[in-house]
Amino acid sequence: MKIGNVEIKGKLVQGPMAGVSNPPFRLISKEKGANLVCAEMVSVEGMTHNNKKTFSMLAVEKQEHPMSMQIFGNDVESFILATKWIDENVDCDIIDLNIGCPAPKVAVRSASGSSLLKTPELIYDIVKAVVENTSKPVTAKIRLGWDKESVNAVEVSKLIEKAGASAITVHGRTRSEFYSGHADWEKIKEVKEAVNIPVIGNGDVIDGPSAKAMLDLTGCDAVMISRGCQGNPWIFREIAHYLETGEELAKPSFEEWKETVLKHAKMLIDYKQDEGSAIREFRKHLTWYFAVLPKTEILNQLKEEANKINTFSDLEDIIEKYKEV
Repeated sequence: MKIGNVEIKGKLVQGPMAGVSNPPFRLISKEKGANLVCAEMVSVEGMTHNNKKTFSMLAVEKQEHPMSMQIFGNDVESFILATKWIDENVDCDIIDLNIGCPAPKVAVRSASGSSLLKTPELIYDIVKAVVENTSKPVTAKIRLGWDKESVNAVEVSKLIEKAGASAITVHGRTRSEFYSGHADWEKIKEVKEAVNIPVIGNGDVIDGPSAKAMLDLTGCDAVMISRGCQGNPWIFREIAHYLETGEELAKPSFEEWKETVLKHAKMLIDYKQDEGSAIREFRKHLTWYFAVLPKTEILNQLKEEANKINTFSDLEDIIEKYKEV
């Protein structure tokens, strides 16, 4: 698959997730087989107002490529300013536009993300403005519509393509559904049939069989895994193996699991340059990682303890408790 002039050597994309897909997370995903990794969304308003935290979210490591930087907002001029800055200063390969986030903070209070689906003409103006102000390929991630009564993914996708985007990701739910129920892959198929640029399917891909089922049904060019890779970066190599052989790989050994967890935590400490802050952030990752392990009587207790760790040593102690059972 090619997104503009960027070649993606495979069909597996690690999705952008707020508060999750920072450089350490993306590097772990890449190491385990993700073909394209995506950063968590960055506010164009934060960039135009020189917000220090916003700019810190634009860091990219050399080993991540190809990688995509996602931005969100609702003002064309702010998008232009942010795009120009990213084009000149950020070492990403692709700029992705968030037109799908359902979170109230984004979709309601800032009228961004999936809220834009209510104004397709504004989506067109934003995409066109971003495309005209960067040398990088531009993509967009959308949902099916604001709610079941206003499903407009095909209309919006055609406008995104017309505005010059190089690919579209479609999450098979409306904004009102958030993450409930089942993703509507048939609607993703309709988008794929309506446009001539690559379409990436998103929603309910949790393993090799589900990835193959989505690809077969929709005809999409790649699948994006978001929640499915939280605590389970091995999902990428497992899906790749299944697509190639039709066989399901065994889950990682405990030793590989432990090595990956500790590596991720160390990378997060280095990235944040503050052990306490990094380990507190890592608590949610550890609870996700625990879900990959065989269930034991002590696992629920350890998940509770995971939400209280404060140091790297605490993390090592919890892992040893599981190992000793």
